[in-house]
Amino acid sequence: MDPRRWPFSRQVLAVLLLLVAVVLAIGCGGSLLLLRQQAVEESRSRSLDVARTLAEDDAVRTAVTAASDAPPATAADLAAGTVQREAEDVRRRTGALFVVVTDDRGLRLAHPDPALLGARVSTDPTQALAGNEVVTDEVGTLGSSARAKVPVFALDSDRVVGEVSVGVGAAAVADRARDAVLPALAVAAGALVVGLLGAGFLARRLRRLTLGLQPEEIGGLLQGHDAVLHGIAEGVVSVDPAGHVVLANDEAARLLGCGLPTGRDVAELPGPVRATLDAPAQLPRLAVVGERALLLSARRVEREGRFLGHVVTVADRTDVELLTRQLDAVRAVGEVLRAQRHEFANRLHLVSGLLETGRTEEAAGYVRTLLATGPLGSRVEGLDTVVDPYLQAFLAAKAAHARERQVVLALGDVAVAGRVADPVDVTTVLGNLVDNAVRAAAGSPQARVEVDLVQDGTDLVLAVSDSGPGVPEALRDSVFETGVTTGDGGQGIGLGLVRQVARTRGGDAWLAPADPAPAMGGAVFVVRLPGALTLAPRTRTSEEIR
Repeated sequence: MDPRRWPFSRQVLAVLLLLVAVVLAIGCGGSLLLLRQQAVEESRSRSLDVARTLAEDDAVRTAVTAASDAPPATAADLAAGTVQREAEDVRRRTGALFVVVTDDRGLRLAHPDPALLGARVSTDPTQALAGNEVVTDEVGTLGSSARAKVPVFALDSDRVVGEVSVGVGAAAVADRARDAVLPALAVAAGALVVGLLGAGFLARRLRRLTLGLQPEEIGGLLQGHDAVLHGIAEGVVSVDPAGHVVLANDEAARLLGCGLPTGRDVAELPGPVRATLDAPAQLPRLAVVGERALLLSARRVEREGRFLGHVVTVADRTDVELLTRQLDAVRAVGEVLRAQRHEFANRLHLVSGLLETGRTEEAAGYVRTLLATGPLGSRVEGLDTVVDPYLQAFLAAKAAHARERQVVLALGDVAVAGRVADPVDVTTVLGNLVDNAVRAAAGSPQARVEVDLVQDGTDLVLAVSDSGPGVPEALRDSVFETGVTTGDGGQGIGLGLVRQVARTRGGDAWLAPADPAPAMGGAVFVVRLPGALTLAPRTRTSEEIR
């Protein structure tokens, strides 16, 4: 079977075993090399110590001096001599390969082979006869050996009268190295077994951690995961049990308006995200973050009873919320227009009846009464000062809703000569402020809401005040944040949308200072909407017409 087709865990096991085997082979080889070198060094030191001991023996020095001063002796005489006897005794006791003693002419006075006595040594004795100690690896008549040559001095002077040559054979060195192989191989075998067990354990753990998936399968899952994560239209943020971001897509960073690097603490994320994570019920929450209305949802993630963290989804609901507010405004206008249409039809029927019966004076008086009540009989104080028909209809609709809650909607300062250029944003902002003001004023002694409209070039500056209890001091700095409401029935989202719309156009929304207190005692919200109006056309004079 092709190893490349093995499962990844088996490939890991094979690689680990191969790695352990290579490491052990290198380690054993290096250890054996070091042991051999150590054995060689010990053999050289041993041969030198034996040679020195023999060279310093007084009997040997005396016999060598006598032999150097006399004519060469025969092999038989040398075999029975003191030097041969001492040398052989030392060789047998130390286990040396050979112990050779020569005179100052290089002639053998002692040798393991008696037949070679009296002959010149096979290796050069010059250095030793010159008074120097020499340790070398040489090949002589007895084979390869670690050889030490030491000069022999006369007893009564420093004259060199001969040399002692001691060799420890290469076979002894090899035997010592061979004796060290078995322990080394035993250690290597033990290490290999341990490595095999460790590799097997690692392979099983790897299979368990990867749920039995192979690397190519994990790679495919990762690619699919990345494609899904970055391809969906919603933002996704994954948080571990310790409260750190472990995963986030680009859409989440864009919607939340902040970077989401791995490891970032959730305490650094926007407040609505933290509130969603801390909420006991995992229900979607609508929140305003920056200039966007977002739907946040957190899900607790568990596996086999173990808590793994949370996954937060972020959906952009800005357009939906704006459209909802706009539809509410349109529906309110439509209801008022239908009511006014019905009221207008009834009045026309009355006028028609009076005329048909010949009561022209009563019909004229009734018409004059209708004209005195304002546009279509509306009861909004100061509505006749508004020239824009869209604002007239919208304010009349809000006045009708306010009357249902026993609240009077009136106009204060109105200085708008132009027409509304962007009715969507204007109605969204004005509708939210008026609804909040009506809800706050309902039940108060005066129960009154007042709207001021001022044109500044193409900017519309509007202020809505009410007779309610006002905004508590503790909430004045956070009243525009998501979830913050000052009364029953509020969702804490309207003011956030108001500020969002205003800032998107380059304007802003703010709460008027509490000192001095507002005239009606409640709260005053002010909004500037740049570009919301068109400039009123200038009326040409008669001179210009001519």
